[in-house]
Amino acid sequence: MKNRLATATAAAMVTGAAAGWLFPEFSRNLGLVPEIFLRLIRAILGPLLVGVLVTGLAEAGGIGGVGRIGWRALVFFELSTSLALAAGWGVVALFGLGAGLGQGLVFSEAGPVASESLQSLAVAMAPASIADALIRTDVMQILVFCFLLGTAAAGVRDKAAPLLRLAAALSAACFEFTRFVMWLAPAAVFAAMAGTVARSAPAALESLGAFVAAAWGAQASFLVLVLGGSLMLARVPLRAFVRAVEEPVLVAFATTSSAAAIPKAMEALETLGVPRRVYGVVTPLSLSLHLTGSTLHLAMCAFFAAHAAGMTLSAGQQLLILLTLKFTSKGVAGIPRANFLILTGLFASFGLPSGVLPVLLGIDALIDPVRTTVNVLGHCAASPVVERWAAKANAGAGSVNDPELRALPDSPDAA
Repeated sequence: MKNRLATATAAAMVTGAAAGWLFPEFSRNLGLVPEIFLRLIRAILGPLLVGVLVTGLAEAGGIGGVGRIGWRALVFFELSTSLALAAGWGVVALFGLGAGLGQGLVFSEAGPVASESLQSLAVAMAPASIADALIRTDVMQILVFCFLLGTAAAGVRDKAAPLLRLAAALSAACFEFTRFVMWLAPAAVFAAMAGTVARSAPAALESLGAFVAAAWGAQASFLVLVLGGSLMLARVPLRAFVRAVEEPVLVAFATTSSAAAIPKAMEALETLGVPRRVYGVVTPLSLSLHLTGSTLHLAMCAFFAAHAAGMTLSAGQQLLILLTLKFTSKGVAGIPRANFLILTGLFASFGLPSGVLPVLLGIDALIDPVRTTVNVLGHCAASPVVERWAAKANAGAGSVNDPELRALPDSPDAA
């Protein structure tokens, strides 16, 4: 199903661009289709976030039990995803991506941009009513509410069992709803691409082409500088690592599915000499909390849309967008087309132009392979880096005989 939908969406992007070029008058009147699609996505986003985040946070209530390995993994995840967000923001700012797309957009009604005052931002994050936050699709307020409710449910786990079953059922139903709605994506992409090209053919195509090229360049740079740099700092043998992860990387690139590559990734980590106790804890956490390729892409999309709309965001607004992406991307990692769903809520909260969303969905197939590859390489790199860190701390504490925290053997290319 995923492959058929991706193929249909890619075909819709190409045919939509051709229709906009050849039949501009007809194409300018297709705005109703993407608007209906976006409304359906926004309708399910709030309940979906509640179901997924409450369940996930409650289940993570025993995270302290994973010990030294788990906490070191969490620190590594937060550092690398923060750098991914900064990279996504930086590449858009550096190259001014999106500026040529504005005149081709259909701007839908959007909510107000967040206040510039940090005090106002802090107050705006606190939900006065979860019903009101759901109605307005205020992602940050929903996040705060779900964090508190999920943490409270973890504290009274047995008593909260009915609530958690309800949240799990809600998330499962929302997943199915999302799958149904996503079959409208090809039609929405066709209409949005046709309308965009009809209004601004040369500038729109140039702007989208620049975004795709920048996305590939940013992902490759992050892979080399951050993930590669982390392996070097941890003194992980680079040649051995590259040889070990060749197969899961090829699976990730070909299938654009992190889940499909994880079994091979675990085999690779076993071959590399990472103890099962380490990768058995770090890899499942990484699947939800360490999607560096996706995180970088989300930041690029958000600020690309802001540039396309000609919006001037204050430092506080930009920081809040990045924080929203940082936390939201962790909670909905398993949702089909999670990137698009996250952006839908973000755009509604910050007044970004929703007309950009179907266009970004249309070119997503061109970026998805490299984004998924970076995600999987992040999963693969996390375990040996955390193991080296734990082994070094273990040796510094005077206990060097723990076989489950042994360091990988040094090699000349690990320096």
